[in-house]
Amino acid sequence: MPSKEKLAKKNAYFAKLVDLCVNTPNALLVSVDNISSKQMQDIRMELRGKAVVLMGKNTMIRKALANGHTEHPEAGLDKLRAIIQGNLGFIFATNCTTDDIREVLGKYKRESAAKAGQNSIVDWFIPSGPTGMDPSQTSFFQALNIGTKIVKGQIELVSDFKILAVGERVTASGAVLLNKLGIRPFEYKMEVKYVFQDAAVFSAAVLDMSEEMLIQKFLAGIANMAAFSREVGIPTEAGLPHAFGNAFRNVAALVADIDFTFKEVEDVKKFLEDPDAYAAANPVAAAAPAADGGEAKKEEKKAVVEEEEEEDMEFDLFG
Repeated sequence: MPSKEKLAKKNAYFAKLVDLCVNTPNALLVSVDNISSKQMQDIRMELRGKAVVLMGKNTMIRKALANGHTEHPEAGLDKLRAIIQGNLGFIFATNCTTDDIREVLGKYKRESAAKAGQNSIVDWFIPSGPTGMDPSQTSFFQALNIGTKIVKGQIELVSDFKILAVGERVTASGAVLLNKLGIRPFEYKMEVKYVFQDAAVFSAAVLDMSEEMLIQKFLAGIANMAAFSREVGIPTEAGLPHAFGNAFRNVAALVADIDFTFKEVEDVKKFLEDPDAYAAANPVAAAAPAADGGEAKKEEKKAVVEEEEEEDMEFDLFG
């Protein structure tokens, strides 16, 4: 059995995690894969007084969230418990916003060399041109089937070569070649995976949505709702402008050939009575049909000329 000291530490950790989740329901869940202790220390120091960084074993986190859910079922701790998988940690925004936390996380990055057997997290191309390596080291390039040439006593690449692809394993020869070239392709930092806010958990991609994107999605939803309401015949506020527009077109079509008129349809009747005057008053609108007509005339004229040429070619060789 664990000692009293360990039990006390566990209980204190459980209480702290549940308290933060309930009373500070604005947190980021971050992935700490390949994060060094120096990075972690710098981030903690930068966020001191602004946010609380809390890490722990997944079993302890799940246990704490399960206990907290029984006491606070409305806090959404069950949703948090469902996503605890892998190397995840919490950063609770106590005196700052989530954007401030993301800005701090972006400051502390660590470059790393490629190691054989690890999965690549980037697509990496070795650019064409001089490599700075002497001709005795061409075997590294030959092992990867990279086209090279010797220019002024050094190896040059004939064309760009893709040596790393996202999700693929780094080969031993590829890792050696990148180290020889002094290339450190990988960059590690704390990656925000989820956001916990107001008892809800959602993907970190939501944080990158701008106001323009939200407005665009909102307008697209209104357009879909208006189209659906018009199709099923149920009037809605979004579909009313379209309904009134269609009604006005129907009324304008009915009164176009009779003497009855009203203020809203006067411009329509003026256009029907004298299209030329309307075209003179609106030259831009009339320019497009005129251009289309000119192109049609050119095509017709070209077709007539081709037909005449074909008729001229019909003659009797012995006539």
